[in-house]
Amino acid sequence: MQPQPQMQPYARQQTQARVEVNSFIQSVYSWMTLGLGLTGGVAWFVANSPISGMLRNNQILFFGIIIVELALVFSISARIHKMRASTATGLFLLYAGLNGLTLSFIFLAYTAASIASTFFICAGMFGACSVYGYVTKRDLTSLGGFLFMGLIGIILASVVNIFLRSPAIYWIISYVGVFIFMGLTAYDTQKIKAMAYSQPAGLEAGVIRKGAILGALSLYLDFLNMFIFLLHIFGVSRD
Repeated sequence: MQPQPQMQPYARQQTQARVEVNSFIQSVYSWMTLGLGLTGGVAWFVANSPISGMLRNNQILFFGIIIVELALVFSISARIHKMRASTATGLFLLYAGLNGLTLSFIFLAYTAASIASTFFICAGMFGACSVYGYVTKRDLTSLGGFLFMGLIGIILASVVNIFLRSPAIYWIISYVGVFIFMGLTAYDTQKIKAMAYSQPAGLEAGVIRKGAILGALSLYLDFLNMFIFLLHIFGVSRD
């Protein structure tokens, strides 16, 4: 049988493309994991230090940090293409660290055993939804719009319930919130997969890094919010 050299360059290109896609996906999940680890580490440290008392007793400081966090999310999402890769990376890690400050109350409000068990439940659910988003042939674009409206709904309901203090609304928000972020995990995973496959060959490493940071931020937010809602359901109070 005569060799077919004309197929070899194509095969090499296909192999290289798969390697680049896999590398990008791996980078996204690596940055997401680093962000979650940083958040968890800072939260645990703050909960076991005098800083937690400062945050509880100074509402201006607490809400000031939240405002900075929101500004960082919008800045990264809207302006990442104009940033250097190092700046985008630094802002993402800064956001993850600040989240650790505001989420330190978790270690004060819930038992360590319930936090650990809820984390593993969340990890399993997140993994299953992410795998589904990656392998499904269904276009989840329309689902994204529906989930975003649901997200706005639970934010408004949460604000209203600050004044109503209704246990029924609290539980409804918690369960709906879990399902919304399960859907968003699948939706964002599919978007990240599409981003990976649509990248042209020869992109600069900095551009690829910024794409990975943007994808990591989306999945980080999905995981963290799913975890918080699950903790509302499964967490055991220290009281």
